[in-house]
Amino acid sequence: MASYADVLQYLSSLDYPAEKDDVVREAEREGAPPDVLKALRALPPLDYANGTEVARSAGIEAAPEVGPAQRAAQARDRHNRVSQHLRGI
Repeated sequence: MASYADVLQYLSSLDYPAEKDDVVREAEREGAPPDVLKALRALPPLDYANGTEVARSAGIEAAPEVGPAQRAAQARDRHNRVSQHLRGI
């Protein structure tokens, strides 16, 4: 399965906004593996503002190691908009 970092790696030199065809073409040009290309070919035909938008649209999470329980806890946290290192200030 394609990871978030994989997708961003193969699209690092793409100029945005970009259409789906541009995204796929760039990944092919950069030598993306089949799992990344498969995820990108399944994208809806939209204009994408950046690599994060591409990855999210492909259904690839930025932090797959964070489970549903931890996501729920983060959503309940009253400081969810403050970086962890700033919480003690």
